Amino acid sequence: MKYVVLIYGNPDSRAAWEGMSDDQRAAGLAHYRQLNDDLDASGERIVSERLAFPELTTRVSVGDRGTMTTDGPFAEAKEFLAGFYLLDCESHERAVEIAARIPEAAFGVVEVRPVMGLHGPEL
Repeated sequence: MKYVVLIYGNPDSRAAWEGMSDDQRAAGLAHYRQLNDDLDASGERIVSERLAFPELTTRVSVGDRGTMTTDGPFAEAKEFLAGFYLLDCESHERAVEIAARIPEAAFGVVEVRPVMGLHGPEL
């Protein structure tokens, strides 16, 4: 079954990242490389990506006047989507186990959601 793991950042996690030395950042990125290697070896990682900070976000809406865009940052947002993993694993419990290995779980919020697809309401 497919699951998406959503990784959220917040001002505390961002401050922690910005306060790290180059060596600490390299160690953090090495942790992700190891996680990716482990998930690739088990065949569970479909794709994962790190997302840019909210300052580079553009919101899009479509109404009677056509397409409207608003560039970030968005001050009301205390949490922001920082990255994601799309997994194919045996169970929800396994997806949660993988999510717990993501360092942001200690600073922010990491969510696990089943992927529903476009073929009906069933999971």
